[in-house]
Amino acid sequence: MHLGALFISHHVLTSGSVRETARRFQLSPSTVSTAIRHLETELAIKLTERASGELVTLLASGRVLDGLGPITAAIGELGQFADHDAAATDAAAVWASRIPVKIVTIERFLEVADHGSINRAARRLRLGQPQLSLQLANLEKFLGHRLFERQAQGSVLTEEGRRAYQIFTTISQAWNDLKSAADERYRRAARSLRIGSIIPTGSESWVARCLGSLVSEWNARRSNNAISLVSMTADDLREALKSGRIDVAILDSVFGLESFRHRELLQTDMVVIAPPDSTGTTVADLVSGHAICMPSPRTGLGHAAMAFSDERAPNRRLRSRDITAADSLPVIVDLVANHGYVSFLGRVSAMPIADKVRIVDLDEYLPMSYHVAFNHRKAAADACAVIIAAAARLTSEAVAQTVARAEARESAA
Repeated sequence: MHLGALFISHHVLTSGSVRETARRFQLSPSTVSTAIRHLETELAIKLTERASGELVTLLASGRVLDGLGPITAAIGELGQFADHDAAATDAAAVWASRIPVKIVTIERFLEVADHGSINRAARRLRLGQPQLSLQLANLEKFLGHRLFERQAQGSVLTEEGRRAYQIFTTISQAWNDLKSAADERYRRAARSLRIGSIIPTGSESWVARCLGSLVSEWNARRSNNAISLVSMTADDLREALKSGRIDVAILDSVFGLESFRHRELLQTDMVVIAPPDSTGTTVADLVSGHAICMPSPRTGLGHAAMAFSDERAPNRRLRSRDITAADSLPVIVDLVANHGYVSFLGRVSAMPIADKVRIVDLDEYLPMSYHVAFNHRKAAADACAVIIAAAARLTSEAVAQTVARAEARESAA
């Protein structure tokens, strides 16, 4: 990160405008945007976003703006030192926005000043002495002042060097204060265990309840790894696991994830879910009388449902426009419960919504299974064990509750 970018970012956060900053400093908007993006990357925090074409500064930007204050003030002093008063004229502000001096160069200057020797500082920084000497020479050339007197016993700060030392110390300390918070955010992110799941049918679904049990038990253990949860489509889950964006995935097929460790989470069978007021008793009746919405054929459930239904209605709706593929289970449930569609689900997912839809058995048993796939982290394997135990407990409870409801309905009849 160089000082010019910090000066630009301070003005963006103050004015709330990329274009105004670009006009003020005679820069392109893309250059200004790049400066603020680099600052966000360095600090591991989002500072701005676009809303209705306008730049909006986020809450965190206020703290960063306060942290940049000492740096901007020091840049003003640096402008005076280099005969460019950054606080006085627009021309000086333009100069300040183009300062190429990097924070790392400042820290290396301070290292040489503290040790009184380029050779000793180079060894400590694990740099070549010629490389460090060239950086200091370029710094002196940019500022227009000699900063060190090279003597036999080492390098001694000149009067101008002592003034530069004070300015650069202020900048370094302020930047380190900003970065310390970012470093902690990076450490938290590294410790975080990221778990992705197929999108639950609702808060009562076995997926949602498994994840709730996981969080409760995990936090009760006071684990060093914080849990982060996200729900997405099956395709997105696979890609997120492969890219490392998540550590654990709950999904209905491990196709394409052979290189990852995976365990079966639970077994179930496929059923039809139909509108509560529907009268069809077979798959053929339901498919012929209703539009179909089913999980995407890219999912394990969707692929099985498509193959099963295609065999039973080869000339009907499955090649027609009234078949909708959706990876969102809540949308599927709403279409079935409120709009007259039929769909296919695993029995374990259908049972918690038996009060919203009608569950119809297939004319043959079609087994299904859900899985957890995870990477090499020990915390991921530990989380999988908790998820599997929770799934076994919750699905057995759901079966018992469904049986009890059925018996109660029969008794009432």
